[in-house]
Amino acid sequence: MFSLAEHRTERTRTVNASNPIPTDYDTFRASIREFLKEALTPELIRAGERTTSVFSDFEAGRQWQSILHAKGWGAPEWPIEHGGTGWDIQQRYIFLEECKLANAPNPVMMGIQMLGPMLMHFGTEAQKTQFLPGIISGDDVWCQGYSEPGSGSDLASLKTTAERDGEEYVVNGTKIWTSMAHHSNWIFCLVRTDKNVKPQAGISFLLIDMATPGITVAPFPSLDGEVEQCQVFFENVRVPVANLLGEENQGWTVAKYLLEFERGGQHFTIELKKQLGKLQRAMANPNSRAIDDPTYAYRVAETEIDVMALEQTELRIKGSLSAGDNPGALSSLVKVSGTELGQRCAELLIEAAGQSAMPWQSDVLAPDYTGDTAAPAECVTTMAEYINSRATTIYGGTAEIQRGIIAKHVLGL
Repeated sequence: MFSLAEHRTERTRTVNASNPIPTDYDTFRASIREFLKEALTPELIRAGERTTSVFSDFEAGRQWQSILHAKGWGAPEWPIEHGGTGWDIQQRYIFLEECKLANAPNPVMMGIQMLGPMLMHFGTEAQKTQFLPGIISGDDVWCQGYSEPGSGSDLASLKTTAERDGEEYVVNGTKIWTSMAHHSNWIFCLVRTDKNVKPQAGISFLLIDMATPGITVAPFPSLDGEVEQCQVFFENVRVPVANLLGEENQGWTVAKYLLEFERGGQHFTIELKKQLGKLQRAMANPNSRAIDDPTYAYRVAETEIDVMALEQTELRIKGSLSAGDNPGALSSLVKVSGTELGQRCAELLIEAAGQSAMPWQSDVLAPDYTGDTAAPAECVTTMAEYINSRATTIYGGTAEIQRGIIAKHVLGL
């Protein structure tokens, strides 16, 4: 029987043998395009096209993750021994860029992008063996239990408690703005395990099965009509002590490490370049209000320059991650710039679309919808994207909080 280490080594040989990596980037890009052409169904493409936030249609995203996992591409940025591809930073960027350009749907990435790196860094071997395979395959869907009513940006004030009772914790409290909790079967949570120390020192990081008795999930719609956010209630929920990630009362250290991956592990410029493409097409559309408007053209060009600058910062962060470092305070810079540029693009698209963006077309956003639309097809998602973009400078840490981190840790103020 293989040990875990031997199994990982054998899997690495298998992945490398079945997915040889072209050393030439143009050849690599062509191979990715060929795969996408074969693997993406019309329904999956529609799900990608009609995505109005960071979340695509849930079932489409899960199906796409399953396809990627079967190919050996379920988590390109993970180490090979945990199921990664072994691609370098440029290859990973090319893959994500081509997926976006081909309108592949977005999988639910909280497990892959955020929890996976935490498990690799802080988890026991038993936790890695238990949780990492389900994350990369998409069989397990994770949500993030951080924010609470009254504890958002001031996360250290959280009140959800976990009291030790033998080999279990008993959890009571509530979490809010819990994205995709109604689709998730696991949640990673910050809980208070000591009330008698300063707030940051009494927090622990728990992994909780959403099927545990005492958990209630209440979804609620956002302004754009989509149901992505939930409130999660915990009433005497019993969690094994074995599901503690890191040390008891050291959850704040885990949380800060995770937030750097949440804020700096994203690829804002890949989505922004797709939005720029929409803006360029809007400027060329004879029915658009933006055609022949030099001021509008100037604002689009200015936005394009800012996106190029952000891309270089993102690539620097990816380089540091490849070298084994974490993003640090630069993740806050990326989060501020990426979200504010996304809002700027959304505003420019609304301006170009004019009245064509106004019809309410929520049913059209479903991947299986193939009927007529009340406005031009290119405007179907415009208003929903604009409305959703208003939240981007709030979730994951507000822009004000990010600027405070930049001032302190980057500028030394």
